[in-house]
Amino acid sequence: MRPINVILSTLSVAALLAGSPVLAAGDSAKGMKTFKKCKACHNIAKNKHKVGPTLVGVIGRKAGTAKDEKGKLYRYSKAMKAAGDNGIVWNDENLEKFLTKPKKFLPKTKMTFPGLKKAADRANVIAYMKSQN
Repeated sequence: MRPINVILSTLSVAALLAGSPVLAAGDSAKGMKTFKKCKACHNIAKNKHKVGPTLVGVIGRKAGTAKDEKGKLYRYSKAMKAAGDNGIVWNDENLEKFLTKPKKFLPKTKMTFPGLKKAADRANVIAYMKSQN
């Protein structure tokens, strides 16, 4: 292969990867600190609902289905229940989108938090949530 072809091939692959939604690995210790913003409304250590649903077991769970330790389903918005019915599962990609701007990802959600602006904060919170589940 001629050198110019190698360069063009490399640039093409780099361009494709740059456009892909590759999520950065987060730091769970930093995520624990950022999660303090979430603790007012959500439990991640105890399987109890607060103002928001428990986040125990959230990774891999269908949206709108969190039950507490007594088996009581959280009182979700119709939008969140519909999201779960339509197959939304809390994985890295969906959490990234939701934590960026909850109301943009899921209009009419009850969550009033505006989101985490920094991608690193979102990646760290997701890493922390994974470490707790």
